[in-house]
Amino acid sequence: MATKLKIGLFGFGCVGYGLYEVLSKSQGIKADIVKICVKSKNKKRPIDESYFTYNKQELLDNPEINLIVELIDDADEAYQIVKYALQKGKHVVTANKKMVANHLRELVELQAEHGVSLLYEASSCGSIPIIRTLEEYYDNELLFKVSGIFNGTSNYILTKTIQENLSYDAALKKAQELGFAETDPTNDVAGFDAKFKSIIIAAHAFGLFVKPEEVFNFGIETVGTADIKYAKEKGLKIKLVPNIIKHSDGSVSAFVLPQFVSPGSYLYNVENEFNGVIVEGAFSDKQFLSGKGAGGHPTGSAVLSDISALSYGYKYEYKKFHQKENVPFNNGVVLNVYLRFRDKKEIERFGFTEIHEQYSSQHYNYVIGNLPIQKLVENKEYIIKEKLFVALTEKGIVEQEAQEKAEVKSKVLVENEAS
Repeated sequence: MATKLKIGLFGFGCVGYGLYEVLSKSQGIKADIVKICVKSKNKKRPIDESYFTYNKQELLDNPEINLIVELIDDADEAYQIVKYALQKGKHVVTANKKMVANHLRELVELQAEHGVSLLYEASSCGSIPIIRTLEEYYDNELLFKVSGIFNGTSNYILTKTIQENLSYDAALKKAQELGFAETDPTNDVAGFDAKFKSIIIAAHAFGLFVKPEEVFNFGIETVGTADIKYAKEKGLKIKLVPNIIKHSDGSVSAFVLPQFVSPGSYLYNVENEFNGVIVEGAFSDKQFLSGKGAGGHPTGSAVLSDISALSYGYKYEYKKFHQKENVPFNNGVVLNVYLRFRDKKEIERFGFTEIHEQYSSQHYNYVIGNLPIQKLVENKEYIIKEKLFVALTEKGIVEQEAQEKAEVKSKVLVENEAS
């Protein structure tokens, strides 16, 4: 039987108000909002003022409240709220992917220490239930890779550049007008949002806890008309794709880069604000999940799902981590990339280990070849400053992925037979 939840809600934007509406009308979830903490004192709100407070301690120190739902934008403040709530023995639901990614290991330890649950399905990929799927469906599956489109804002912008021939700036403006992009869109278009989600997913898929500064991310803000034209001529589309990959030695790599995808890819037809996640395993092969990734309603649906799960005592168990602690992070991979450059000297700067294709004209130069990811890390600021563009090709990581998968699967089968 479900436990009655008494909620202290932080934030009352579109997601917070949507949550209030659903809970007030829902017959299936035993939960009531007791108090709502907001920042602005002058903003008019559609429900009675008696619900609101501007003092966070009225929620955090209220013994009646057993669940804190955190839906604010400030990651630092969110961390203080969530940490205090867990230490006070309150369950927490949050949608703040930056906060979770920055403090995940600590938060996992805190909830275990205080016997409470922290759920954050809403932090990753909108309405797609990827975290709980990894926790429950793939808990004993040998996973090779999780990749996809994790950011609806960047995907919306890229869709408009391809389908409607809009410039990057025009597509961004349209996304801002629709509420998909913030006034300062850096978090989305520079790949930080996708990186934070990748870090969270890596913990549940592979048991890897990695810090944001260790994971390379490069976004779409320097994509140009020449890059879009190249993609169209080749029958490809450009998507911003996080890749989280397990290697045969047990290490895991994670990075975020624009990527060219062909019509044969699951991601080719994921358009506008939709997200798509590909999960690859030894025995389940490839599975594809898709759903809306930007907007209040997709986030709200995930928050609501977490609240419902909490009412039945649900907790993340971090099964992959407990199966094998201290999974090593591998940041030494070699990628096959497309680089649009200005001067041939720049090719030397990047240090390609192998060049497969090169084109130069008066207005447009590109090279395709193998490049250590560390060279991208070293040259990231230069790429952005000089407005160059880099994207992963469909070859992806240069290593023999198929061979690695076969070796890992074979090893597991041998171990299972021996036991």
